Amino acid sequence: MPPTPALPGRPESAPSSKDGGRNRRRWARALAEMPITLIGPDGSSEAKVRDVSRAGVCFFLDRPVPLMTVLGVAFDLATPVGRTRVQAHGAVVRCERISKSIDHWEIAVFLHDMAESDRHALEEFVAIRAGSL
Repeated sequence: MPPTPALPGRPESAPSSKDGGRNRRRWARALAEMPITLIGPDGSSEAKVRDVSRAGVCFFLDRPVPLMTVLGVAFDLATPVGRTRVQAHGAVVRCERISKSIDHWEIAVFLHDMAESDRHALEEFVAIRAGSL
């Protein structure tokens, strides 16, 4: 039986052993091409968001970031009523080089510390863009 699809802002079903654990996403995600500001141990930098969920953000950066590094993040979400600034702290849970020939990495951050209003804004953003991934 296939896993039940996730509703925006709701957890997806547990990973199936049939897919080798490849589908480990717990929350629905939405594509989101926008700038993100990162604040880490080495100062601040800018990156480009790939996708977001209520619990995380994935972005592209021109250098690797060690796993479990805690970063501050800030980005603007376009909503039906305007723009919402989301600010949070999270830990790097994945850092993969995009290609051997390109000096850029895809980095995923689990957002563990954020205002409930920001988490709600992320849920609404994903719900509006449901089906974009």
